[in-house]
Amino acid sequence: MTTKARIEASLTHALQPERMDVIDESHQHAGHQPHFNGEGGTHMRVRIVSKAFEGKSRVERHRIINDILKAELQAGVHALSVEASAPGEPTRW
Repeated sequence: MTTKARIEASLTHALQPERMDVIDESHQHAGHQPHFNGEGGTHMRVRIVSKAFEGKSRVERHRIINDILKAELQAGVHALSVEASAPGEPTRW
């Protein structure tokens, strides 16, 4: 299972999102370090809409996601960009 698939499964199980998009942006960082070729799911973007975020601040939403994805972050996800919204809030995607 890929990093992207594990992130999608973990967030779906924990947050039951109304809408979610997990994007592997690792290829955009190829060459930033001599040994990095842009593979391996190290740079991820999560866009998610869930009722779990209602009444939560932006920081609280990020903490929720980071807690859910703790194992992935420890296992090699180097960068995680989060766009978390509650239903009815505007999104950029």
